Amino acid sequence: MIVLGFDTATPATAVALLDEARPAQAAERRHEPAPGERPGHAAQLLALAAELLTDAELQFGDVERIGVGVGPGTFTGLRIGVATARALGQSTGAELVGVSTLRALAAAAEPGAPQGTGVLAVIDARRGEAFAAGWRDGEPVLDQAALAPAQLAQLVADEGGAWLAVGDGALRFREDLERVGCSVASDGSERHGVSARAVCRLALQTPEGTARDLVVPDYLRPPDAVPPSSRKKPTA
Repeated sequence: MIVLGFDTATPATAVALLDEARPAQAAERRHEPAPGERPGHAAQLLALAAELLTDAELQFGDVERIGVGVGPGTFTGLRIGVATARALGQSTGAELVGVSTLRALAAAAEPGAPQGTGVLAVIDARRGEAFAAGWRDGEPVLDQAALAPAQLAQLVADEGGAWLAVGDGALRFREDLERVGCSVASDGSERHGVSARAVCRLALQTPEGTARDLVVPDYLRPPDAVPPSSRKKPTA
């Protein structure tokens, strides 16, 4: 099975192509916006996917399954990623599978973590919060949630055991996490970026594709911007 996987939940645009017959040879490309630059999801996502397919001498019609990171993460990025996956699925007939962005982040870091060490995936959620979830030996032990850094650190401390934290949120809240004994990967580590290869591999673990209309973003909390019609009117 040929799988195209991508994630746009963070400022980076990550895309990978995996042939199930040669999983170790999965190719990945990504775009990281420069400091002060806006994310390039809209311009980069399909362009990166087309480059990978061209290199593999394939076309979009050859893709049999599409794995897409559904968040949590940025609202605009998630909308672009999910809408692109659904449009590609409709036009090519490829199966769709929604993949947790936090799970993909943790899954890529697990092989390099010491045995028995939990992996905490942390994404910067803005507003002084983090989207986070934790796994130990591949099993979920901390459910995903949007938390203030002090709350997250307390959860880690209460759970106990050794932890490795990855993700841009782990970098931002390094001090809070290290204060409770959590190890944070070095600043330049690739483990802080969501791996599209991991999205592909997780998408393959699902026996069947998901109905297109059921692949939706997992925002985890209300949006920052509220439509005028939904704002509370001042009382007299």
